Amino acid sequence: MRAESRNGATLSELKNPKTLKRSSSFLNPQTAFIHEITHQEMGLLFRPLLAQRLGLAFFKQPSLSSLLCSVHQRGRRYSTTCVAECDGLLDGDDNDDAKVREKDAALRLALSRLSGDFGRESMLSLQRFFRSRRPPIISTGSLKLDLALGIGGLPKGRIVEIYGQEASGKTTLALHIIKEAQKLGGYCAYLDIENAMDPSLAESMGVNTENLLFHIPVAALVPQCELDVVIDGAYRDAQSRIITQALRKIHSSLSRSRTLIVFVNQVRSSPSAGQDFGPMDEVTCGGNALRFYAAVRLRIKRTRLLKTEDKVTGLGICVQVVKNKLAPAMKKADLGIQFGRGLCLESEVFQLACEHGLIAKEGSSYLIGRKVFSTEHAAEQYLAKNDALFDKAVTILRKMMFER
Repeated sequence: MRAESRNGATLSELKNPKTLKRSSSFLNPQTAFIHEITHQEMGLLFRPLLAQRLGLAFFKQPSLSSLLCSVHQRGRRYSTTCVAECDGLLDGDDNDDAKVREKDAALRLALSRLSGDFGRESMLSLQRFFRSRRPPIISTGSLKLDLALGIGGLPKGRIVEIYGQEASGKTTLALHIIKEAQKLGGYCAYLDIENAMDPSLAESMGVNTENLLFHIPVAALVPQCELDVVIDGAYRDAQSRIITQALRKIHSSLSRSRTLIVFVNQVRSSPSAGQDFGPMDEVTCGGNALRFYAAVRLRIKRTRLLKTEDKVTGLGICVQVVKNKLAPAMKKADLGIQFGRGLCLESEVFQLACEHGLIAKEGSSYLIGRKVFSTEHAAEQYLAKNDALFDKAVTILRKMMFER
């Protein structure tokens, strides 16, 4: 193919430096600069950046790279058409691959230097911190609550907060968590700040009190500045600052030791912002630090009273997952608490077994194994008294709900 300028100079003549010097009379300075740069660096193939800077347009054909340059100056048009084989320089694939390899080599070199200087603690791999896709958990003792949590229980190595009104079942739920942790062979410690621990109640729920580390702090988390002064002394936010500092210290060590800390917190009534009248908002004690560091927050609310023959025998509660960093939050679980026994697990297992088809129901009759029961209460009592059947039903339900 032949390329000519307006004075008739061929492309081969323009390629020769001597010809370029002789033909400077018919080339304008801008065109001469283009030919000089392309001859020194790239031959006949213009760089896209250079063409863009000079206002040139280039097009790419399927088999060839065609560079169409059009320069306007003083109302006259100088056209030069160059054709070269497509070697991939316009796309920059080779340059991009080289840059990727260079960055990868630099990253590996930096990681090797960090590992040599600081040892294993400098490893930046995700597998170092998370050995499995699913976090290790401790069951709450309630299948419904484990299902609402989404992962089958409370995660190890995290902070959990349980809060609610008085006499709503917060301590009962905490004791059931201790029982499940002891079943897994874990060591449990109970710090009774409110002096509300009842050993007989804990034993009736299944807690092994002999292996339970128990302590009643004398100060009961009261800041020292409040203990040293009179009662009417004003020390605002001292407890919040202490809790914030303590959580910062222990938060990193929890993940390494896989220790689960459960805080049982109270709520206070606070006026709504900008409202002098109306309902009061519920706020937890200790400031916002515990709310921030907690991976799971459970709010317990008393909903009803459980009665048997006109006698109050228990409570009906609603546990709401307010915060959950490992699964979708804002789920609820309706539970029952029997006075002196704890959570009504037999009722939960019976309802879930009927929903998943483990217990057949025909009309008002229930079939468990080969036995038929005419009422729901009789079927629950049979399931509660037969420990082997109860444990088998719990195991099957956990596999069906959590091991999918």
